[in-house]
Amino acid sequence: MSLFDAPPFPPVKSEEERVARLRLARTNRIGPINFQQLITRFGSAIRALEALPTLAQRAGGSTTPAPMAMIEAEINNSRAAGARLVTLGDADYPKLLSHIAAAPPVLWLLGEHAPPPKAVAIVGARNASAAGMKMAHTLAADLGEAGYTIVSGLARGIDTHAHQGSLKTGTAAVLGGGIDDVYPPQNQDLYTALKSYGVLISESPAGYKAHARDFPRRNRVISGLTLGTIVVEAELRSGSLITARLAGEQNRDVFAVPGSPLDPRARGSNDLLRQGAHLCETAEDVIRILETQMGLNDGARAGFDDHRPHYLTSALFDDIAPEAIDDRIDDLRTQILNLISHTPSHRDEVLRLAGASMTLGFAALSELEIAGLIAPQPGGYYTLRS
Repeated sequence: MSLFDAPPFPPVKSEEERVARLRLARTNRIGPINFQQLITRFGSAIRALEALPTLAQRAGGSTTPAPMAMIEAEINNSRAAGARLVTLGDADYPKLLSHIAAAPPVLWLLGEHAPPPKAVAIVGARNASAAGMKMAHTLAADLGEAGYTIVSGLARGIDTHAHQGSLKTGTAAVLGGGIDDVYPPQNQDLYTALKSYGVLISESPAGYKAHARDFPRRNRVISGLTLGTIVVEAELRSGSLITARLAGEQNRDVFAVPGSPLDPRARGSNDLLRQGAHLCETAEDVIRILETQMGLNDGARAGFDDHRPHYLTSALFDDIAPEAIDDRIDDLRTQILNLISHTPSHRDEVLRLAGASMTLGFAALSELEIAGLIAPQPGGYYTLRS
């Protein structure tokens, strides 16, 4: 299934539904996968919110949707900052981003431009060398002239020069904190320029200050927005390498600028080359790969696989009588809960042992998680919640 042929996520049809999606996303124990599973199952966030207490109670736990007062405060504060809300299923939600696993349920956007359909990420070291910063600026300017929007993370060093090099042609910054969290503070002028010449993007409410745990989450958005990620300089233990790994997992291309083996800032990017990343010495290296090997045609990428789990890209329960759904999930919940312990178990193995289909199995896992009985772990594992 290609990216542009994949069945769409249930669309947002009203402002009430858009606000309901924000509320669902802010509800305790509703992560991106549960968000998608519930809306696909019930058809809308409005109906999913209505069903939540019953789902949790049936599973032996409890949950309450996020308070409306909290949601109204987030909307008022974010709009006061000038931002607009886009949720998964909105017509202007970035198409490439919508097709990654665990796509962000909600985004706050600030700036004159929409997130680009034809973009490349440039990331790298904060303590970059003068040569690295010049390279980032040149690549960004040249790719911008070729029609690509540059995406980065507003950090010091490589990120800053990538944004500066593409201000005239279009650039997007993904923030770790809220849409009004200027980090680092010395990039205040660049932040202000991005409002006019690009777009700022955040998953978090206005007023939220970024923590270390937020940057890997931000990095998946940087790579997910783009057709490819270029690493200019990166040490072996670097957030830029996380972005590159996520790009590979999302079936996006990874490029690396070679550097001196005597410079520790080049060890990570050189290691990417050893692992099979595309060599990047000029913008032409990137353009040639994207436009020939990946079939770019006016910004639409043919044959680009959809990475949403298949149970989220097809109509759920179409072949199941409505009156039988709850009974079948009830049975599966009991079996699944008996299979999960305090030792992490992979969901695929649990569902196989339970004899569950992916559709009903994920619905049962979702209900157990919402009820607070199991906890998701990295890599698709689950444990009993202490």
